[in-house]
Amino acid sequence: MGINRGPFLLFLIVVAGSVAWGEGAIQNYDSKYSVNRSSFPEGFIFGTASSSYQYEGATNEGGRGASIWDSFTQSYPDKIRDGKNGVLADDSYHRYKEDVGIMKDIGFDAYRFSISWSRLLPSGNLSGGVNQEGITYYNNLINELQSNGLKPFVTLFHWDLPQALEDTYGGFLNHQIVNDFRDYAELCYKEFGDRVKHWITLNEPQTFTTMGYGNGAFAPGRCSKWLSSKCDEGDSATEPYLVAHHQILAHTAAVKVYKDKYQMSQKGQIGITLNSPWILPFSQSTEDNDAASRALAFMYDWFMEPLNSGLYPAEMVAHVHERLPQFSKEQSSMVKGSFDFIGINYYSANYATDGPCEYQQPSYFTDSCINITDERNGIPIGPKV
Repeated sequence: MGINRGPFLLFLIVVAGSVAWGEGAIQNYDSKYSVNRSSFPEGFIFGTASSSYQYEGATNEGGRGASIWDSFTQSYPDKIRDGKNGVLADDSYHRYKEDVGIMKDIGFDAYRFSISWSRLLPSGNLSGGVNQEGITYYNNLINELQSNGLKPFVTLFHWDLPQALEDTYGGFLNHQIVNDFRDYAELCYKEFGDRVKHWITLNEPQTFTTMGYGNGAFAPGRCSKWLSSKCDEGDSATEPYLVAHHQILAHTAAVKVYKDKYQMSQKGQIGITLNSPWILPFSQSTEDNDAASRALAFMYDWFMEPLNSGLYPAEMVAHVHERLPQFSKEQSSMVKGSFDFIGINYYSANYATDGPCEYQQPSYFTDSCINITDERNGIPIGPKV
């Protein structure tokens, strides 16, 4: 593929659990994995991360409006383990000072958290009014982080779209989302940009797209009825590509307004966080090597290639055809290079084999013509955690 995977990467190591950091080692079950700060380059940033819906709680407090995850967990409790929801979550809305204290005790350098769009804009847009209680909460959190020596890394969108925008025009299925996301992002720059120097527009847009509109496992729970009887509406052959397209344009609009109006004075950086497994060919056959390349194109390059070149990956164009939206020349120019850094959330690796391409009912999951597995000849691709 015509892309150098990995330019300008910013990595944060996320360490789970209460462990003693510093010069001492973090001991895993296998001592060969012991690490300490000296194992990494000087200036490497160690941090932890959260997302607003999974962490804050207080969904009905402080003037917050409903998000699509509120509606999703209420409408489809069977899609969530134990039928749980984010009404309480980790209660960080009330206990953020305790949380920050724990981060400081562990020895973290930074905290990556997401802002709840509907906590700032209950109706999703500026015309519906700004919730000052939400502004105050995030100001207090950011100030608490700084007073404890932690750098805030702020994600603008971690999947919890205001329900009002979903109801009004279909959320990310509609191009109007680009303008509303830009306005929301600018509000955040105005209110918090004097202290926040690392902005992340979107977290894992590929996951939001495929799980929310491909198989309906995540909010807003849309997919083709033939793919899952639990989906009330959706089109797994078209909607994932349209949603991804609008996410890329929304990201670009948020980056543009930051660079045009705020970056010079606030002296911060802005980027996006992508995710993808690494894909290896199941065998050394040409077909499986091509399948591994296609798998990465449909997962990582789907978003990275437009940011790098202003165009979608050639493999996707060849397989999705007219169902894949196209950028205008102006859009392509704006999308290309619209980042200061790229974050990568990496979880695991897989093997890919060449698969069938003839399907009566196409979907995102079949368009790449691959089969994915995490083992070969009964042997896992790597040790399981």
